[in-house]
Amino acid sequence: MRNIEISIDECYHVYNRGAHKQITFHDTADYIRFLFLILFFQSPLVFDQISRAVHYFVKHRVFDIDAEDVSEVVQERYVELISFCLMPNHFHLILREVQENGIARYMQRVLNGYTKYYNAKYEVSGHLFQGPYKAVHVEDNDQLLYLSAYIHRNPIELPNLKGTEREYEWSSYQDYIGENRWGELLSTKLILEQFKTRGEYEEFVRTSPAKATDEEFE
Repeated sequence: MRNIEISIDECYHVYNRGAHKQITFHDTADYIRFLFLILFFQSPLVFDQISRAVHYFVKHRVFDIDAEDVSEVVQERYVELISFCLMPNHFHLILREVQENGIARYMQRVLNGYTKYYNAKYEVSGHLFQGPYKAVHVEDNDQLLYLSAYIHRNPIELPNLKGTEREYEWSSYQDYIGENRWGELLSTKLILEQFKTRGEYEEFVRTSPAKATDEEFE
């Protein structure tokens, strides 16, 4: 039983890592699969051709999803995805609860869907993630901005990435400082409207005291 009350219109830091710190994303297809789930499972809409969408993304770096389906996800969403970062053995999300029990339904679909995919692909069984996902209420705007910077700086410590985290594909950072790849599926306004330019937000992230550590997991 989760010891936190989730309230409509409130934001939450939702995260988890692989059981026993195991790798959860081994290759590009794994990252793309999870990315699809967090983007398109924001509503009850069911997608039957996820593998096809993933294969299309491998070649074209966009998901081949009809505009009508994207619109339905946005209109019927029960959560709003504000930012994300996928790391080799864990993930971070900022979510806003739109409908009652929205985050719970969303995370159940995302984690169950990815675990089934992972277990089938790697011929394993059992739990992939370290227990129930964690959810921390974002208490105020300062915490929201700090959390955004923390999440977007998470890839800094990855080998061969230092100084190029702005180009890390499995984070929403590039969608904040450049063109938003996901349109209304990623709600950047709540944070970006507090900065005059995207460059000002980038400077905020760069100079933020937030550190890319796993303190939440200890």
